Amino acid sequence: MSSATLAAGAAAPRRGRRPSIARERRWALWTSYIALAIFAVGFLIPPYFELVTSLKTSQEIGAGTDPWFTQHLFFGNYTSIIHNPQFQIFFLNSVKLTIVVVCVTMVISVLAAYALARMRFFGSQMFATGVFLTYLVPESLLFIPLFKELANLHLINNTWALAFVWPTLSVPFCTWILIGYFGSIPKELDEAAMIDGASHLQMLWKIFIPVAMPGIIAATIFAFTVCWGDFLYPLAFLFTSKQMVLTAGIVSTLIHGDVLDWGHIMAANILASAPPILIYAFLMDYYIAGLTAGATKG
Repeated sequence: MSSATLAAGAAAPRRGRRPSIARERRWALWTSYIALAIFAVGFLIPPYFELVTSLKTSQEIGAGTDPWFTQHLFFGNYTSIIHNPQFQIFFLNSVKLTIVVVCVTMVISVLAAYALARMRFFGSQMFATGVFLTYLVPESLLFIPLFKELANLHLINNTWALAFVWPTLSVPFCTWILIGYFGSIPKELDEAAMIDGASHLQMLWKIFIPVAMPGIIAATIFAFTVCWGDFLYPLAFLFTSKQMVLTAGIVSTLIHGDVLDWGHIMAANILASAPPILIYAFLMDYYIAGLTAGATKG
């Protein structure tokens, strides 16, 4: 048997397998699209229902005729909430606290991540793992001892008490993200900078921060999300309306016993959700890039 015949016989099964592989890939792609569509629809139904309800009058909501559509667009809920003095106080408190906590979080996380990723010392790997494991401790276990400590400092029912407790949620995860990002930067940059006589702070400021900017942006977005959306700590530590932030304030002022003003509640939720939505819409690429680098660094 000639070599050409053997080659043709060996190539025939390969050509036969190619359509099968292409068909499997096509089915896998369509299955992924279908699963993603179901997942997206399932998660978009609650925000859609919330938006539709916020555009209804109290009479239409009480009638319960059609929960998915509104007969007449009504923006009175939004104007009422925007001009509500209490909502303005909640919003301002959330903005001030979030800015302060995000700044504090990023300073601590950048310095800690650089030290753990680039300044190797005894126990650095174990300490880095421990920093991340602290993030896994749920708030429901921490707010009781934190309440006692804040009571000793006379910070209960003080807005700025959250500036002490929110970093316990944001710093560990942000540090973990930045450890992976700083660790992925080539070591030749350190060596070249040290040869030129640069200190660690100069290397951090002039080399690592510009190179790791996507990871820093991702950590900043995460810290903002944690502070803006936290509910348990504000509910546990703040009692009066002048001290509350959005998450606890909306519940405390718009829910009176068993009376629920659904139109105003939904409008307040939409307005409170607008800042995170806008930030993720414009900075999603940086967020994904930062999380990917932090998660894949071995």
